[in-house]
Amino acid sequence: MIQPQTLTLVAPTGNLSAGLWERAASLVASHARSAAAPVWLAPGTALDWAVTDTDWPGLSTALDALQIDCALHQPGERRRKRVLIADMDSTMVQGETLDELAAEAGIKDRIAAITARAMAGELDFADALRERVAALAGLPEAALARTLARTLLMPGAEALVATMAGNGAKCWLVSGGFTAFTGPIAERLGFEHQQGNSLEVVGGEITGKVLPPILDRDAKRCALERAAAERGASLADALAVGDGANDLAMIQAAGMGVAFQAKPAVRQAARFHVNHTDLRTLLYYQGYRAAEIIPHRR
Repeated sequence: MIQPQTLTLVAPTGNLSAGLWERAASLVASHARSAAAPVWLAPGTALDWAVTDTDWPGLSTALDALQIDCALHQPGERRRKRVLIADMDSTMVQGETLDELAAEAGIKDRIAAITARAMAGELDFADALRERVAALAGLPEAALARTLARTLLMPGAEALVATMAGNGAKCWLVSGGFTAFTGPIAERLGFEHQQGNSLEVVGGEITGKVLPPILDRDAKRCALERAAAERGASLADALAVGDGANDLAMIQAAGMGVAFQAKPAVRQAARFHVNHTDLRTLLYYQGYRAAEIIPHRR
């Protein structure tokens, strides 16, 4: 007997109803065979559906065109993860903190262009980081606090961390950004551990240097392995989420590696994607129901 896979569909809150639901159900019927009735995780927003004989490339592409995020889980996979490793910029927070810091120096557009190329994998991450930070030499240290005050959390970030931590997961924030931001953001969201790069500040001014060692894609993968070992979990029991090329090593190593609103090269290389909804989708992908989601840190 063929064991069914589990298909998860997630739409922007409340949108998976009426006409959209009918169109989604029609697509599933044309690309897979239903093995049971769908089970709602969040009415009008998310559901699980047992399916077999799935044309996954065709189905995922068609659902993406409807702006529905989807994931396919194999029989026997343990969906609820015991480790969360998350990137910060454009993942746990909106935007890139380095680009916003560059705005304080009036050079945001120039720095953002380099950031975009580095996150797309077109530039060496460490070299691009040094180049961007060098352009900030002489910026007053107070610009860090002003930038932090403008930084907004990504929708669903609080629920993701609170729910996973509340269910015993080890939650780490690991970023190629700076500890001036990762520390406060980790504290605000409830991550138990944070890592980032360190800016050199002397005499109240940013010197334009990054203190070694630089936290790059290999360091993020190592952090994933450390967190899993401390939790007594395998990498298959870990969820890693990020948007840039420097996140790929940890995304590909984790049992649930998610490209979140990511660059094309990252989406192509990752098994799981979130393109249209917020970070709560990572909870639905793990099978959490709406009633189980903790909205914020307690």
